[in-house]
Amino acid sequence: MLLSVLLQATAAAVGVSKLGAAIGAGLAVIGAGLGIGKIGGSAMEAIARQPEASGDIRMNMIIAAALIEGVALLAVVVCLLVFFL
Repeated sequence: MLLSVLLQATAAAVGVSKLGAAIGAGLAVIGAGLGIGKIGGSAMEAIARQPEASGDIRMNMIIAAALIEGVALLAVVVCLLVFFL
């Protein structure tokens, strides 16, 4: 009797963990999209204020966007590992 209750609880926990992994992957992608959008918007404002510094601003924007994208990709990979394992 106790064993069947424990097995049912474990099966329910596996379903919840997969749901959590899917939600986590979605939130990681949404957060990265918002962050990169904010970086792009701020960079365009900075270039509009100082057009002579556009090369430096663009380079820093691309580096920051790449770092954010890398963290988001890592978060999605971790969530997918939780989902499939």
